Amino acid sequence: VQLQASGGGLVQAGGSLRLSCAASGSTFSLSSMGWYRQAPGKQRELVARISSGGSTNYVDSVKGRFAISRDNAKNTMYLQMNSLKPEDTAAYYCNRGWTTPLDTWGQGTQVTVSS
Repeated sequence: VQLQASGGGLVQAGGSLRLSCAASGSTFSLSSMGWYRQAPGKQRELVARISSGGSTNYVDSVKGRFAISRDNAKNTMYLQMNSLKPEDTAAYYCNRGWTTPLDTWGQGTQVTVSS
């Protein structure tokens, strides 16, 4: 499975962005998916995940601000990010799996939030 994240950019604090993750192959609808991020000098962390059935889970720091969703007909997952903060600045990646990433990491998409 190949995954391509897109939609990042430069935004002011308080702004919004919507990330997309396009997946190849026929297993997308059967897979749990997750959004991860990695800030400079920090470890990659799981930000949000969504099961094949639509259950969602978020890291505490983004609860109430981010929303993960998926469109199985389009083999695409989304991350709506609202009320962005400078600490959300990171490269964002998508991957399959609920607890462990299953695929090789793609290039990711950079999100930069200015104060």
